[in-house]
Amino acid sequence: MSAVCRVLPAAALFLALSMAARAAEDVLEPQGYRLDEYRRPVPKTLTGARVIGADEAETLLKDGKTVFIDVFPRAPKPPNLPAGTVWRDPTHMTIAGAHWLPNVGYGLLSADFETYFKSRLEALTGRDLARPVVFFCLKDCWMSWNAGKRALAWGYGNVIWFSEGTDAWQEAGFDLVKAEPMP
Repeated sequence: MSAVCRVLPAAALFLALSMAARAAEDVLEPQGYRLDEYRRPVPKTLTGARVIGADEAETLLKDGKTVFIDVFPRAPKPPNLPAGTVWRDPTHMTIAGAHWLPNVGYGLLSADFETYFKSRLEALTGRDLARPVVFFCLKDCWMSWNAGKRALAWGYGNVIWFSEGTDAWQEAGFDLVKAEPMP
């Protein structure tokens, strides 16, 4: 067997393995909301939304017309703290000018959290369904994907997903500030 005949099957095998690895990295959008394992690789798309990176997020933030919503979940109070223990929420850092709506990115929302999310979104956009809204969390976090998908389902037509969120924001050299949850 010639050297060329031995190299071609090896090259084809390498190409097939490379394509399989790349396909494994491509995460497909689910039909519904992501219901578990929220810190996993996310799709490259959110149907109906525009996906942006840190530079475009900075441009949109500077224009002042776009609402930025951080959906990072709030840490739950540990259930078995001894009586009298003082609980302090861990500090959450976000993009300056963003509004932190914790826990609205879960796949299933309680009626209270759905009302909270919907009413805050209406207030922040002035009930303008065409107002641009950026949803973000962290890199590889399904919470912002779910929140953006939910806003689309509610009729918001200018949903923007900053899929890599505060991780990409910091990697681009931009600062974060201490966040307070929106009441």
